[in-house]
Amino acid sequence: MKAIVQHEFGAPADVLRVEEVDKPTAGEGEVLVRVHASSANPYDWHFIRGEPYFMRLGISGFRTPKHPTPGGDLAGVVEEVGSGVDAFAVGDEVYGFCHGAFAEYISVPHSRLAGKPSNLTFAEAAAVPLVGATAIQGLRDVGGIKAGDKVLIIGASGGIGTLAVQIARDHGAEVTGVCSTPNVELVRSLGADHVIDYCSDDFTRGKDRYDLVFQLGGMTSPGAIRRVMSERGRLVQCAGDGNPWVGPIWNMVKARLTDRFVSQALKLVHTVEDTATLDQVRNLIEDGKLKVVVDSTFPFEQAGEAVKLVEEGSPRGKVVITGVQ
Repeated sequence: MKAIVQHEFGAPADVLRVEEVDKPTAGEGEVLVRVHASSANPYDWHFIRGEPYFMRLGISGFRTPKHPTPGGDLAGVVEEVGSGVDAFAVGDEVYGFCHGAFAEYISVPHSRLAGKPSNLTFAEAAAVPLVGATAIQGLRDVGGIKAGDKVLIIGASGGIGTLAVQIARDHGAEVTGVCSTPNVELVRSLGADHVIDYCSDDFTRGKDRYDLVFQLGGMTSPGAIRRVMSERGRLVQCAGDGNPWVGPIWNMVKARLTDRFVSQALKLVHTVEDTATLDQVRNLIEDGKLKVVVDSTFPFEQAGEAVKLVEEGSPRGKVVITGVQ
């Protein structure tokens, strides 16, 4: 079968290649899926480059990539079912989480899959798993969102942000989205009550106070965000992207330390990748409460260019990679 493979760390467009590899089989508790589409996430380029370098001490491999095939989201059709799996059958359309989705076939634990939303194409469905789970868990499970909350979403036009705006609205919150100038109308069209263009306005200096702040890009310090939080407001910090030392990782550490000394809650979201969350997101999509935003779609052979686009900027929604044709 064909797969996107890297044998060294480096720029996505330089080190990713299409190669023939052995086709996997479904082991116990696993499902073999023919991948129709996958999507690129910020962590893909971190793994491909092996940056920040401390990742090489464990999860990404030291001198060479530990996981040579990237990709964490997929949508496809069940090809084979392993022993102990009753939830899926051959021919089922599924979507979910995995490691190595940039491939023609992949074997996935059944607990990381769910039935594909029936009203989405494979390409649209592949854009959802990680960002959908992060959005719903960050707002609901970590942030404790409730009706009437004033919610600020920083990074509202990205993959997580476009879904978070809609999920917050569905919970009855008053939603303010923060994005760049070209994306203001998109965020407003998704249901945001207010949109702040960070190119012209500093939201940390505004007069409004928010009960819940969901920071996705991770580049604004918790101290600055606290200025616009209500007395018992909650900041949910997602790792996001950017410079790993002065950006999201350091801000997550500061949030954890500061949380011990202030009445405001500064929390981190660690996405749980499970069937139950995928089912919840699918129900919202099929009920017409979530619109999936796809920035662009790349053919399988151009997976490196897809990841490069995610690395270089802030796509509107998600970047999708179609399966082997």
